[in-house]
Amino acid sequence: MNESALTRVRIVLVEPAGPLNVGSVARVMKNMGLNQLILVKPHCDRLSDEAKLMAVHGIDVLEKSQVVHTIPEALQGCHRIIATTGRSLSLPTHLETPREALPWLLTENFNTALLFGPEDRGLNNEELNYAQRFVCIPANSDYSSLNLAQAVAVCSYELHQAAQNPIESKLDPSFEPASFEALEGYYQHLEAVLLKIGYLYPHTAKARLEKFRRLYNKANLTNEEVALLRGILRQVDWVCQFIPPKK
Repeated sequence: MNESALTRVRIVLVEPAGPLNVGSVARVMKNMGLNQLILVKPHCDRLSDEAKLMAVHGIDVLEKSQVVHTIPEALQGCHRIIATTGRSLSLPTHLETPREALPWLLTENFNTALLFGPEDRGLNNEELNYAQRFVCIPANSDYSSLNLAQAVAVCSYELHQAAQNPIESKLDPSFEPASFEALEGYYQHLEAVLLKIGYLYPHTAKARLEKFRRLYNKANLTNEEVALLRGILRQVDWVCQFIPPKK
């Protein structure tokens, strides 16, 4: 069983509202060998009596959990990120089942993360942009909405099962995917340059950048490749200073 890979997976809850859910998440994480819990702007006390009551023997997961203010803070140092969503019709990208996608997070070499949205709305498009792949849990079409703790339980089980039966990676063992910080820095630089040269306009930049993100996610870039792309942007920046502004 690949237990060390499980310990490198972060379970990230974005703005969780209920201490009972948070406690239940800690319990199922303990059941399935996961121990990194990060809460982004929680609307409840993760160490409340209610949370501890539901955590049972997973109280240590609660006590070691981290609270951060933004999703980028939660994802620092990650190389692979999957987001969960129930909005299968509105997201213009391929959705996978937990069984298909989650083994991708199990690596002994890199930190990875699985994102869950707030109980009342899930992750919005801006929050989904931080992930490279997207998971939707198949359920009864008459009532497909899952409770947060239930969704985490399904995904945690699939991760545990995948760790027991690891699939041999087809990637070169020396391959190192680009870090979250490197990619986000590139996207910010790309937006600034494309606005400067008039390819993007402020009112359409957000939607266009989402398409660029999906394009680069398919490429599975390395840090070296991101540095190469940023070199092009720096050269464009340099050339722009010699082009007179339009009158």
